[in-house]
Amino acid sequence: MTKQTHRKGRRGILKYTPLYIMMLPGLVYLIINNYLPLFGLSIAFKDVDYRKGIWNSDWIGFRNFEYLFKTSDAWMITRNTLLYNTVFIILGLIVSIGIAILLNEIRNKFFARFYQSVIILPYLISIIIVSYLVYAMFSVNTGMMNNTILPALGLDPISWYSEPKYWPFILTFVHVWKGAGYSCIVYLAAIIGIDPEYYEAAKLDGASKWVQIRKITLPMIMPVIMILTLLGIGRIFYSDFGLFYQVPMNSGALYSTTNVIDTYVFRGLMQLGDIGMSSAAGFYQSLVGFVLVLGSNYIVRKIDKDNALF
Repeated sequence: MTKQTHRKGRRGILKYTPLYIMMLPGLVYLIINNYLPLFGLSIAFKDVDYRKGIWNSDWIGFRNFEYLFKTSDAWMITRNTLLYNTVFIILGLIVSIGIAILLNEIRNKFFARFYQSVIILPYLISIIIVSYLVYAMFSVNTGMMNNTILPALGLDPISWYSEPKYWPFILTFVHVWKGAGYSCIVYLAAIIGIDPEYYEAAKLDGASKWVQIRKITLPMIMPVIMILTLLGIGRIFYSDFGLFYQVPMNSGALYSTTNVIDTYVFRGLMQLGDIGMSSAAGFYQSLVGFVLVLGSNYIVRKIDKDNALF
């Protein structure tokens, strides 16, 4: 390395020193919150004995994983987590883009801001509050469904918190209702960034609004759709803990349709005190999520490469 190159390097460091200082708190947080806990992965391979301490506990290899996968719970929580998150990604994508397109068509600034605020409001509400709103709707004795809606339809009351078959629909509705507002703001920002000249040219050619959406809006925001979808796929093995734990009120009768990996790990740790098996389930969750991120990223890159050839 020449002296001139060395001087340029030092000059560059000095020039960007304020930016490095601004980056430092976030970097420290990232290391403490995301990297230091990686040492705890060893718990999944140990028979944790608090008298010996975590590091001195006996190493048992994959026995925690064997115990996890020999139970019927492993299949149930994996199935629930995958199916719920797949539906959440698909419906969330469709609803969010649809709302963003509708909001973009509102020309009155006051109403546009008003509707944006109303739509994003559920995202800002605590999941605890949401769980009590759901309870007010589906409570057996005092809920609106059993006391108002079902009698008006001539139907018998339903014990909602004892009937698992209804909860996939309830949880899906609650998730989409709560999260679509945030995602639609991201898509709306992408739509607003599209050059209006594209739409003007399409109107001159006689393109209808639906054709403009298909030929201009959706292709132009496709990079944002891909990024958010990739992020969703990367977290497909992670679930909204509050949604699956708080909203069903932790009802044991609903475990077959509400128990996912996150709630299983929590219950295994809090109720059984089995930190080794809980850590094994969490490790399994992280590993599969990592593989899915790499796989989905590879597929997207391959699709982009193939499209570039044409």
